[in-house]
Amino acid sequence: MSELANAPLEELIWPRNGVNRVPAWVYTSQEIYDREVERIFHGATWNYVGLDAEIPDPGDYRRSHIGPTAVIVTRDTDGSVHVFQNRCAHRGAEFCRPAFGNTNAFICPYHQWTYNLRGELAGVPFRRGLKGKGGMPADFQTAEHPLTPLKVQVLNGAIFASFDQQMESVEAYLGPDNLKTFTTIFDGRKIQVLGHYRNRMIGNWKLYPENIKDTYHGSLLHSFLVTFGLHRADSETVMVVDKLGRHGFLAARRSTSNTAKPTEVDTLHAPLKLADPRIVELKPEFDSSWTVAMQAVWPGLITQRQSNTLGVRQIVPKGPNEFDLYWTMIGYADDTPEMRAHRIRQGNLMGPAGFIGAEDGEALEYVQEGLRQRSDRPVVIDLGGNDTGTVDHAVSEAAIRGMYKYYREVMGL
Repeated sequence: MSELANAPLEELIWPRNGVNRVPAWVYTSQEIYDREVERIFHGATWNYVGLDAEIPDPGDYRRSHIGPTAVIVTRDTDGSVHVFQNRCAHRGAEFCRPAFGNTNAFICPYHQWTYNLRGELAGVPFRRGLKGKGGMPADFQTAEHPLTPLKVQVLNGAIFASFDQQMESVEAYLGPDNLKTFTTIFDGRKIQVLGHYRNRMIGNWKLYPENIKDTYHGSLLHSFLVTFGLHRADSETVMVVDKLGRHGFLAARRSTSNTAKPTEVDTLHAPLKLADPRIVELKPEFDSSWTVAMQAVWPGLITQRQSNTLGVRQIVPKGPNEFDLYWTMIGYADDTPEMRAHRIRQGNLMGPAGFIGAEDGEALEYVQEGLRQRSDRPVVIDLGGNDTGTVDHAVSEAAIRGMYKYYREVMGL
């Protein structure tokens, strides 16, 4: 690995070319990663942590993350949703291990400190001592030792949390264009969870939102998309970013043209055929002209709408060189049995072993391995010139440049 990956932060200098050159060490440096956790995930950002549908009843909870930091999402007896850090206020133990459950209290296994569903400290063993000896000081107040609470907002069934108690609303955070795309899926109908995947990705966490904003690779890497007409280079495509460059969505319409033929894609070495053509069948259901919309909500959420398969993906960093990806496939509670079966069938397009999803994971691993081997040579992001905003075609890296323009400011680089 290059020595730059372990260089002190003050020695890491961004190239003079600006955001058209991204230094490789932003993907490999431990010092950069530590600052990302502090300034981005623990900073002024909204982070997706789960779905209303995953905690429908009082006492329900789910374990989640904000960046690498473990949190718990709960529903109190009054129906309110709370998020707090999964870290005991006593000795710092991460006390909740199950992914989902139902309880009336959280008890740390180390010393049995007990918290209610709002994260408030409710009980301390031997607080008054034992047989007149020991115990907590007389001025010890349980109210002063809650679990670290986060600001929470639920938007049409999606739960967001932030360590910054002064955060603007999620709607304002997304901006009008990205809010419209988000609420195409999360339109207020009751969500139904169809399944979960989880996989470890060998790569820096930023490569994943980059990949969503990279319109360039879609018709080159993904032979399945081209072969079956889901997306081709000549498909009508837009890449829309918010005013700061944080969030962005790729939207496209299936092409009916024959100008981009599957045989012209060099990565397609053998003809592909579907045993069940229903996996690419499009059933009209949204008031949208786009047949696919993939959205990256900064910093760690991806929403997907490809044909009729719907879902969210949560990025959980595990250091500078790997991250976990949590996939939740969804539908609506009022779906017909036929539509529910169709969504489940079509879910095979996505996921860690999906007809489309598997290729991204392998490509990002190749990138990370190359970056780790040579950290002194920057990444080239010249496609489309110097633009950093919205574009109406697929041959541009403007959205990636916009993301790093914002990133550089937040990180103080």
